[in-house]
Amino acid sequence: MRDRGGQLRSDAGMSTAEYAVGTIAACGFAAVLYKVVTSGAVSSELQQLVERALHARF
Repeated sequence: MRDRGGQLRSDAGMSTAEYAVGTIAACGFAAVLYKVVTSGAVSSELQQLVERALHARF
């Protein structure tokens, strides 16, 4: 792409709108991940996993 002076310019990086969309997507993913990890089934499995690890014999 060329600017008004005829010189090539770089399109590297994200624009403000792209940052906003990326931030919203990351927040949405974090919310879904939080809901999954704090759900009853996953929470009990994680608790059992930690308890087995703490009671493991070396």
